[in-house]
Amino acid sequence: MSVPGTRAAPPPAVPGRRAFPVLRAQRVAETASFYERLGFTCRVRHPSTGEPVFVALIRDQAELAVTAAEPGDQPAADRGAFEMFVLVDDVDASVECLRTVGVPVLSEPVNMPWGERVAAVADPDSVRVALASPRAS
Repeated sequence: MSVPGTRAAPPPAVPGRRAFPVLRAQRVAETASFYERLGFTCRVRHPSTGEPVFVALIRDQAELAVTAAEPGDQPAADRGAFEMFVLVDDVDASVECLRTVGVPVLSEPVNMPWGERVAAVADPDSVRVALASPRAS
């Protein structure tokens, strides 16, 4: 019981070492390949041959996993409120590279007031992926 006007102590933190997003995809291999184009590399793939049901990816200190969607899952585009944000060296060149292999470009690169140039593309499950790089002076 807490005393009025005082804050309760926060619960103890759950011990852990890392956290990462898991994308539920209809086409795991295709979605993992999309993120490999953005500089992620495969760390784990299950099964190791054939069509994967799980792929763990890493890029510098960032981690991401792609797993097979469960029957009845809503398409990613319908789940909303989620966007991957990936920093790249050159957003304009990255968008053109992705466009040449058929990746949908949702918004062209624009300069943002906080000093980045940002664009958006869609992964194979229509998840919005923001690409950003420092704005050239």
